[in-house]
Amino acid sequence: MALSPDHLVYAAPDLKVAVEDLAGRFGVRPSAGGRHPNGTHNALLALSDSCYLEIIAPDPDQSQQGGRPLAFGLDWLKIPRLVTWAVLAPSLEEVASASQAAGYDPGVVVEGGRVRPDGAELRWRSTKRPEAQEEWPPPGDGIVPFLIEWGEETPHPSATSAQGVRLLELSLFHPRPAEVQPMLSALHIDILVTAGAAPEMRARLETPLGIVTLE
Repeated sequence: MALSPDHLVYAAPDLKVAVEDLAGRFGVRPSAGGRHPNGTHNALLALSDSCYLEIIAPDPDQSQQGGRPLAFGLDWLKIPRLVTWAVLAPSLEEVASASQAAGYDPGVVVEGGRVRPDGAELRWRSTKRPEAQEEWPPPGDGIVPFLIEWGEETPHPSATSAQGVRLLELSLFHPRPAEVQPMLSALHIDILVTAGAAPEMRARLETPLGIVTLE
């Protein structure tokens, strides 16, 4: 069974600046998401009934604990861009095991959570490559998604995020597509990777202001 996108990760140096920019380009203002205990905060925008855009940036009100690098290479990011994505895994261990058997290890399962501005707590589990905990990018250079499974009591963020934008198409590019394509195939993702000068994601979006391509 092909896995479907759960969310796209758009990393930015400054959350407020990124939200203002996207609101101007889309005609829809992303809603506040909340803070992660690892030193980041986010804003969200629904892209369908089961997929959303996460805009994530360093949180200036949090101090980095233990000097650990921020997620998604945010310590070194200078220009906002799509850095990776997640696919929804109905049964995380089962999907991860099948992927390993097919030749790609999506990594260890880690617990995650954050508190929304309204006080509601969100919980999830996701996969993370061990090397991705200390450095970015991981194998696949962000083109290969991680797996996520939401807690039973957690509403999917697409249901509580700003509405009005729809994901029409997700395109993936890599300098060595022959290396990345088998990783996607192991995860039952049927998107064809196109040769490109650098690893890149492009999301074609339908917005109130027309069709917009987010990179």
